[in-house]
Amino acid sequence: MDETRWWPMIGLAFGTAVGFAGAFGGFSAFLIVAVLGLLGLLVGRALTGDLDVGALLGSRRRS
Repeated sequence: MDETRWWPMIGLAFGTAVGFAGAFGGFSAFLIVAVLGLLGLLVGRALTGDLDVGALLGSRRRS
């Protein structure tokens, strides 16, 4: 199955979660959900190979 078809559904789920957190939990819950969502996105992209973690963190090997 083509994984690009899942991105709109994942975005919808994330937007719904952030909306509920903002509506019922206040601003702090909104921030927690947003930060954890971003962290999950970064981990998912790193696991699939779409994100170079070494370049993101600025670590390089010097020869």
